[in-house]
Amino acid sequence: MSALTTQTTVAVIGAGAMGAGIAQVAAQAGHGVLLHDSRSGAAEQAIANIDSQLAKRVAAGKLAPHQHAACIARLQPCASLEGLADCGLIIEAIVENLAVKRELFAALEALCRPDCILASNTSSLSITTLAAELQRPERMAGLHFFNPAPVMALVEVVSGLATSASVAAALYNTAKAWGKKPVHTRSTPGFIVNRVARPFYAESLRLLQEGAADCASLDALMRDAGGFRMGAFELTDLIGHDVNYAVTCSVFDAYYHDMRFQPSLLQKELVDAGRLGRKSGQGFYDYREAAAKTQPARLTSTSAIEPVVAEGVGALLKPLLQRFEARGITVIQRPGAGLLRIGDATLALSDGRLAAQRARDEGLDNLLLLDLALDYTSATRVGLSWAADCSQSAIDQVVAVLSQAGLHVTPLSDTPALLVLRTVAMLANEAADAVLQGVASPADIDLAMCAGVNYPRGPLAWADALGLATVVHTLHNLQAAYGEARYRPSLLLRRRLAEGRSLHE
Repeated sequence: MSALTTQTTVAVIGAGAMGAGIAQVAAQAGHGVLLHDSRSGAAEQAIANIDSQLAKRVAAGKLAPHQHAACIARLQPCASLEGLADCGLIIEAIVENLAVKRELFAALEALCRPDCILASNTSSLSITTLAAELQRPERMAGLHFFNPAPVMALVEVVSGLATSASVAAALYNTAKAWGKKPVHTRSTPGFIVNRVARPFYAESLRLLQEGAADCASLDALMRDAGGFRMGAFELTDLIGHDVNYAVTCSVFDAYYHDMRFQPSLLQKELVDAGRLGRKSGQGFYDYREAAAKTQPARLTSTSAIEPVVAEGVGALLKPLLQRFEARGITVIQRPGAGLLRIGDATLALSDGRLAAQRARDEGLDNLLLLDLALDYTSATRVGLSWAADCSQSAIDQVVAVLSQAGLHVTPLSDTPALLVLRTVAMLANEAADAVLQGVASPADIDLAMCAGVNYPRGPLAWADALGLATVVHTLHNLQAAYGEARYRPSLLLRRRLAEGRSLHE
C-alpha cells in the first residue's frame, strides 16, 4: 500500500513533547493535523510552542518563512474525540498505561470511519495486546517515533499479531514520505531499539560495579575508541534513570527474567535516591553548578620508544601498525600467532579471556591486552589491561608506544573482553537473536540502531566486519569467565559461522 496522500487528515492524541513533535512532522509534510489533549488548553499551547520553535529556525535561516506559515496553518487544536471522526490516521501519544490506551482505542474505533488507521507511539507496550479487544484489530499498528520527533530520523513500524500487511506498508511508506527512516518490526518486548540497546548500558554498568574503571573512563572509551556519541553513563544521565531503568525492568520482566536483560543494582540505587541524571542535578555525574568535571584516567610513560615486532598480526590490528609507522615507530613483521612484542612486553587484542588466564593458557610473560576500537587509525583513546604479574617496565613500554602513536591510554582492571569489545559482541549477539526470532531484518536492525540511537555502525555489520569467529569466540570466553548464560552466543551467530556466511546474507 502506498503512502497516505497529503489530503489525508492526521490526528495526534496527546500534546506533550512527543505528541506535539509528531504533529509538527505530519504538518511539515503537508497534512492537515488535528491535535487533541484531554487537558484544557494543552493542544493550543503545544501549537504555540511549535510556532515559536519554527520562528527561531526562520531567524537562523534554516527554514523559509512561507514554510513556517504553512505548517502552523495546517495545525489545529481539537477539543473532543468526536472531532477526529473523519481522520485517515490517528496517532496516540498519551501516557504509557495499557488500560488507558485500550479504552482510548475502543472509543476511537466506535467513532472513526472503517478505513482509518489507528497507531500507537508506545515504546514498550504490546501492539497485539492493545488491539486485542478491537473489532478490527488488523487496522492497528505501532508507529514509534524517537524524541525529539522532528529531529530523530527513525520510526519503528510495529506489527501486532493481527496487523494487516497493507496497514504496516502504508505506515512505512507514509513515514518515509515524511522524511523519516522507517523500519519494520514485530511487536515483541522492546521492539528493535529498546531490546538491542540493552547491552550498551548493561556492560558498562557491570564493569563499573566490578570496579574495572570509573564512569568518566568508561564513557571516554566508548566515545573515543568505540566511536559512540556518548558513553552509557552520560546517556542514561541524559535520558533519566527513572526512564532507562524502567525500560530495562520492563524488557527483563517481559523475557521472563532472561539474565541478558538483568537490571543494574547501581542504577536502581540512583533511582531510589532520586538522582535521576541531568533533570535532577545528579546521576552518575554531578551537574550542580559548583561540581568539578570528572576526567578519565590516562596512563603516561617516559620509557624509550621500542620497535614493535608484529608476529602474524591479522586484519583487525593492521590499521594500528600503519598508525605506528606513520608516527615514526619502527614495525618489524614476522610470522606468528597475532602478537605484538614491544620490548619486554607482549601485547594482544583481547579475545574475551582474562589477561591472567590467557597468559597461563599460552605461556606468555608480561601480557597486556588491548581493547577494540572502531577504527585504530582515527581513534584517540584505547583501553588497556594486563595480568597481575606483568612488570611495570613492560606496561611503561607499551604505554610509551601507544602514546607516541597519539593514543590516550586508559587502564582497565583485568576483566574479560574489556569494554568496547564486550559491548559490541553483546550488541551483535542481541541483534542476531532478534533476527533469529523474526523480529526484524538484519538491514532494518542495523538501520534502527544507527538512526535511532546514533551507533557508529550497525551491530550486525560490525560483527561481520570483525568476523563471526571473533565474536563467537569472545562470547564463549565471556561465558566461561563468568559462568553465566547471559553471554551465550546466539544460535544464528553459531549457525552462520558454521555455514561460512555473513549475518546479512
